[in-house]
Amino acid sequence: MMPPWLAKPVGPNLALTVLRVWMGAMMLWHGVPKFGRMEGFQQRVAEMGFPMPEFFAWAAALSETLGGVSLILGLGFRIVLPLVAVTMAVAVFIAHAGDPFSRRELAATYGVVILVLWLLGPGRWSVDMWLAHRSQQR
Repeated sequence: MMPPWLAKPVGPNLALTVLRVWMGAMMLWHGVPKFGRMEGFQQRVAEMGFPMPEFFAWAAALSETLGGVSLILGLGFRIVLPLVAVTMAVAVFIAHAGDPFSRRELAATYGVVILVLWLLGPGRWSVDMWLAHRSQQR
């Protein structure tokens, strides 16, 4: 018989926080550099066939960057993460549509993790939870 401690979570709040902060750092890693090469990124977005490529390039860069901050802090979580998920879906199904799966799997993995985090919520150690707890005490 298997001991129960082998199957029970050891530190779910810590695990959620580590995953949330890591994904936030990765979103920042991909989002922030887009601002430095916005003109080229806008051209790429136009080549993908998007109308108003300036708008959609800025939207992608902002969703990744603000999404990264949201993930790290756990702030505005359920509002911001759907925008990040849409950005990852565009990366998988449009930006890298013609690429082999090995080029699409990173964005797909980010998208799945973003979805799971959205479903779980920001967790105990987040600004959203602190604000919710604070508002209940009033």
